[in-house]
Amino acid sequence: MSEDTLRMRAVATGEAERKAPPVKEPAARRDAFFDNAKYLAIVLVAIGHSWEPLRDGSRAAGALYMVVYAFHMPAFIVISGYFSRSFDASPGRIRRLVTGLAVPYVVFETAYTLFTRWTDQEPGRPVSLLDPLYLTWFLAALFIWRLTTPIWQRVRWPLPTALVIAMLATLSPSIGNDLDLQRALQFLPYFVLGLLLRPEHFHLVRRRAARILAVPVFAGALAVAYWAVPRMSGAWFYHRDSAAELEAPSWYGPVMTLVTFGCSMVLVACFLAWVPGRRTWFTVLGAGTLYGYLLHGFVAQGSKFWGWYEPAWVHRPLGEILVTVAAAVLVTVLCTPPVRRVFRWVMEPDMAWAFRRDARDQARERNAVRT
Repeated sequence: MSEDTLRMRAVATGEAERKAPPVKEPAARRDAFFDNAKYLAIVLVAIGHSWEPLRDGSRAAGALYMVVYAFHMPAFIVISGYFSRSFDASPGRIRRLVTGLAVPYVVFETAYTLFTRWTDQEPGRPVSLLDPLYLTWFLAALFIWRLTTPIWQRVRWPLPTALVIAMLATLSPSIGNDLDLQRALQFLPYFVLGLLLRPEHFHLVRRRAARILAVPVFAGALAVAYWAVPRMSGAWFYHRDSAAELEAPSWYGPVMTLVTFGCSMVLVACFLAWVPGRRTWFTVLGAGTLYGYLLHGFVAQGSKFWGWYEPAWVHRPLGEILVTVAAAVLVTVLCTPPVRRVFRWVMEPDMAWAFRRDARDQARERNAVRT
């Protein structure tokens, strides 16, 4: 091949490279395991709320309710902590914190207050952004936890410190209801644990041996809960009251904090062991769990006002099964992409007008224009 031909080919190749658009890096794929876990956890949250009116007439329903409440929110909080590890209080992350948690909190706190004025027959109930109503406590708590993430990543003993804080919170009924701080402090260890976990820790519970072991552990937990229903209060797993408010001696609080943390984490591990790691039909719903969480609460609250639990057959085994299935179907629908598109304006608002542009974003835009 002649030298002139090689030169012409080199020039042509260079021009083609300059004209060709830059190849975009493929977006990182979501881990199906965590999306599956979030979806299954939010289904259990909805089912737990549907079982609440059934507990009084059924010891079995009370036992199932206690077991589910022992691990469904801890599982959700641990996963939330795991995905908060990259929070560094940078402008972009602060913006997402405000638009993804603070704004939905204000909107749904107001909406739940107005809705329950009607369903609870309390027309004078005030709209108070300092006193989370019903499900909105989780948004306030997650805002606080995520905002303190840089601190927990620098503390020498983060989990023991968080446990001590949770234990001390149970000793003080004077903490009050502002931002549901009692619950935020008592659930704090689960979030901090999530910050400390790494992918290899989740691989441990996804082994076949863990899945097999989870079966007798859950069976044992159900048996213990069935025994405990008439003997102890399941409110210890709600983590919203001090020991004095639960009419227990003060020393019960720190002890029960450690006991419930241990029990909950064992059940969380068993739950995660059963979560499929492959993509399934419900994997895509894992991205919409916050939608299902906040929206299903209106039906859960309204169902009592509308008298759905009044028929006697609802409190029989077949009725309880139908209630369970209905709750699972409802929250599944609320996590679907069409519902997310309808409510994205309030759940994930852009609000570019409310924030100053980050200097790094401006620099990236200028570089993009130049290239």
